[in-house]
Parts: sequence; C-alpha cells; structure tokens
Amino acid sequence: MLLIRCPWCGLRSESEFHCNGEVRPIRPHSSSLTDQQSVQHTCDRLNFKGWIEEDWCHSKGCGEWFRLNRHTVTHEIDQD
Repeated sequence: MLLIRCPWCGLRSESEFHCNGEVRPIRPHSSSLTDQQSVQHTCDRLNFKGWIEEDWCHSKGCGEWFRLNRHTVTHEIDQD
C-alpha cells in the first residue's frame, strides 16, 4: 500500500487521496489558441518514466490540495 503524507493530516493510506495528474503550465487565454493548441494543452501528457510533479487532494480527509513528486516506475514519493 502506498502511504502519502498530507501536509495537514500526516501520513495516510493512498485510498484517502485523489490524484489529479501531472502539474501542467497554466492554460493561455483561449482567444490566443488555435484548436490544435487547445487540444494539446488539454489532452497531451508527458507520460514518461521518472520523477513527475502531481496535484493530489486528500479527498477523504481534510479536502486540501497539495503537490508532490512521484516516480512513475517505483511510485517512490518525495515530499519536501
């Protein structure tokens, strides 16, 4: 079982959390995007092996959102 440290509640089971995926750049204003750029921003993910920064929510706990770094192969978590 994967254990995740909530910054507010401490170490908890992965089952208490929801991952929103990798952190991506802020979406540019839609009036300046072509259709292709909009699709790329919405759908394209890096999906590589290694460390990635992700947004997580302690959905069955305090409900707070936070970021953590997770290795996509080993699932090791680095929270500073």
